[in-house]
Amino acid sequence: MTRRWVFFALAILLGAPGLTVAEEVQKGESPVYTMDEVVVTATKTEEKRKDVANSVVLKDRTQIDESPAATLGEFLANEPGVDWRTYGDYGGASQQIHIRGIGGEGTQVFVNGVNVNSPSLGTADVGRIPLNSIDRIEVVKGAGSLLYGSGAMGGTVNIFTKSPERGRIDFRTSAGYGSDDTYELSAEQGMFLSGDFGYYLTATHRATDGFRKNAELDHTDDTMKLVLDKGAPLYMSLYGDYIDRDYGRPGVRPPKGTGDFYVAGVKVYDSRSGSLLDNGGDEDSHLVFHLKSRPLSWLDLRLRGDYTSMENENYTRYVNFGGSLVGSRTWTDNRVLGVEGDVTLTPFSGISILVGTEYKHYDWKNTGVNLDGSGAELPATRTSTDADLHTTGVYGEIQYRPCRYFKGIIGLRHEDHSQFGNEDLPRFGMIFNPWEKTALKLSTGRHFRAPTPNDLYWPAGPWTKGNANLDPETGWHSDVTLEQSLAGDRVFFTCSFFHWDIDDKIQWGPDSTGVWTPQNLRTYKADGLEAGVKVGPFYNTTLSLDYTYLDATEEGKEYYYQSWWPTVDLRYNWRKRRATYTPNHQFKGAVTWWSRFGLTATGVARYVSNRVFYRDEAVVPFGTAYRTVKYTLGGYWTVDFKLSQRIYDRWILSFQADNLLDEEYDTYMGTFTASPPFGKTTLEGFPGAGRFVSFRLTFEY
Repeated sequence: MTRRWVFFALAILLGAPGLTVAEEVQKGESPVYTMDEVVVTATKTEEKRKDVANSVVLKDRTQIDESPAATLGEFLANEPGVDWRTYGDYGGASQQIHIRGIGGEGTQVFVNGVNVNSPSLGTADVGRIPLNSIDRIEVVKGAGSLLYGSGAMGGTVNIFTKSPERGRIDFRTSAGYGSDDTYELSAEQGMFLSGDFGYYLTATHRATDGFRKNAELDHTDDTMKLVLDKGAPLYMSLYGDYIDRDYGRPGVRPPKGTGDFYVAGVKVYDSRSGSLLDNGGDEDSHLVFHLKSRPLSWLDLRLRGDYTSMENENYTRYVNFGGSLVGSRTWTDNRVLGVEGDVTLTPFSGISILVGTEYKHYDWKNTGVNLDGSGAELPATRTSTDADLHTTGVYGEIQYRPCRYFKGIIGLRHEDHSQFGNEDLPRFGMIFNPWEKTALKLSTGRHFRAPTPNDLYWPAGPWTKGNANLDPETGWHSDVTLEQSLAGDRVFFTCSFFHWDIDDKIQWGPDSTGVWTPQNLRTYKADGLEAGVKVGPFYNTTLSLDYTYLDATEEGKEYYYQSWWPTVDLRYNWRKRRATYTPNHQFKGAVTWWSRFGLTATGVARYVSNRVFYRDEAVVPFGTAYRTVKYTLGGYWTVDFKLSQRIYDRWILSFQADNLLDEEYDTYMGTFTASPPFGKTTLEGFPGAGRFVSFRLTFEY
């Protein structure tokens, strides 16, 4: 804790010079959406939006500041084709980005080029990424495995943090307080120290008691970026971050009528929290080095090296059949070392050739121990499993624009994985520009996702084990996109039709002995439409409307298993059905208005239609038949609002209300078992966050 506050003090002290020499911060400006916006993620080089074959979402720091969103997931939620998923209303709940209905493991999230997806889970918890450190965000939808390898199936999210600006000293600090004893302190400061060398620092600490008991969060993050900027001949940067989190895990909300339950004087659950004892913690750090150089007008060189350390701890206690408290504690450690280099050649006007290679090495370790009734470690129960993987990717892409009206793209990646072998991943794209402000884009590419270390090597026990014989998930992702700017770039419209499929979807389920293990059991397919319009600024107002329609289906493969009860032999062979937890309709509307007196108001309305969940249940106790039961989670609206007033140029006072109408909804389903020895097990929901109100005071220079 001491180190965290030292970092805050350092950031504030470094910001002191900015109180006298900083330039005036531009206020009251809103972005104009144009076909000339620059995108980096889609090609790893700077390209104008109209030259990118994919459908993209671009966000800058002005939009982040205006938004009432508290997290990155909320901020991106329901942009065209983008969904935000979270396991309920507790502070440490995992938050994932889903693109076009493909799960969080099929969306790769990068911060300054380093992948922040958990290697052991395959998903990125975007709730850990501090909004105050972000300068801009690029969401590139569609198959991205050509450039980004495993997991870039729905798309990629690339986050670029703030950098120092020449001739300017940035300083900003803020403090906020809200519902459920929630508070946040943050500071940031950046400048060029001498000549071409600069830095940018951010630090944040936030904590909350949460909406329910055992829903607390204590979160600290620090980021640092060092840059050496000599222009086109040489640009180098070193980025590092550190994240430390501790949180409770209250689980599902118990059914109505549930009372407090104790074991040996220890309260296990109450009417709102399925667990009062479970908790977890994360300690993540990333380091990434970038070198860019353009020694010749036709030659671009880029080199990246990165290191990731992710440590997760889970503490679980529950009541066994005998009515006693038991439990377990597990630690999962991931270490990833990566290096990538690529070269872009532009031998003559209209053509560019990208050639690159990437290597990653993964070290994974899982340690577990059983706990007694008091929560102490049981002797001789500690187990440990470790493994290492490595991948090598070689890729190339050619882009050719023979005239202003047409551009073609073709590329191929060859991926060599130490566990399952090779994959070849082609990609094709075409862009038509019949008019300067119009782009018609066609893109298709093969994608894949490698099994995670958890899938492959999870320690074998009486109930679960990994499966080293898994195949990767593979498929294709295709789309057609129209983008159009109108009214002097103050109206921007985008519309996409897309189709994707995934074969050999990995699913955890019981094997022939009843032990839960991952298997290649499913196929996924989806057809969809996404559309969005951005209007403004007109009369100090901007408006955006976004809609996504998704028809996603899943189909299972036939398999059998012998259950724990000798007479129950279950046969799984469900046919095509609506995909789990995937809404058919999503909508987002947002309006921002500002005055010349420094007042800014933003309102956001989001709609998510109903979702389905399936559970296999025995027809009668100890019978030989089973049935698949479909449950439906209802659709819901949420309304968020933010009001900010600038005072004396340097101070900003803001009020924020999330879920203003206090809508009740569930995000996922889970089981709850009442007090043993014969407590009934029921399916309950993870409740979404209720109304949250906060105030914030910010000083910037």
